[in-house]
Amino acid sequence: MLKEEQNMKTLVLGIGNPILSDDAVGIKIAQLLEQQKPGLAVEQTNEAPIALIDLITGYDKLIIIDSIKTEQGKPGELHKLELDDFSSSQDFPFSHGMDIATAFEVGKNLGCRMPQSVRIYAIEVKDNETFAEQCTPEVAEKIPAVVEQIINEERL
Repeated sequence: MLKEEQNMKTLVLGIGNPILSDDAVGIKIAQLLEQQKPGLAVEQTNEAPIALIDLITGYDKLIIIDSIKTEQGKPGELHKLELDDFSSSQDFPFSHGMDIATAFEVGKNLGCRMPQSVRIYAIEVKDNETFAEQCTPEVAEKIPAVVEQIINEERL
C-alpha cells in the first residue's frame, strides 16, 4: 500500500431506501462494512446527489455503494464505476436518478474540497419497488461477498 493511500481520509457512503427491498442494498453493505471495520467513516443516506455535497466535503477518498437496475444485469451482480463513467453519452440508471458527477461539479464550483478519489460500487437489483425491509434472496446472498471485495480492493 502506498504511503499516500494510508493517509487518505476515506468515507464509505451507502445510498438507498431501507424500506424498498433491494434498493436498501447500498445501506446494508455500508452497515456490514462499519461492523467489520470499526473506525471506518461510514454514512448512510437516501438523499438526492446534490444533498450529498455536505456529507462528502473534506474527504480525500469516497466509496459510494448503491443499487442499479439495468436491462441485461443479473440480481446481485456488481458494477464498478468511476465518476468518468458518468458522461452525457452514458446512461447508468441508478435507483436514485444519481448524477453524482454533476453534484461533484457543483461542489467544486462552490469551493468545497471534494474527494479526489471516487469509486462507485453498484449492485444490480431485482426489486426496488416493493415495500420490504429485506433484500430479495438473490441480492441478499451476494452482500457478504461484495463487502469482502470492497475491503480487499479498497484496502480498508
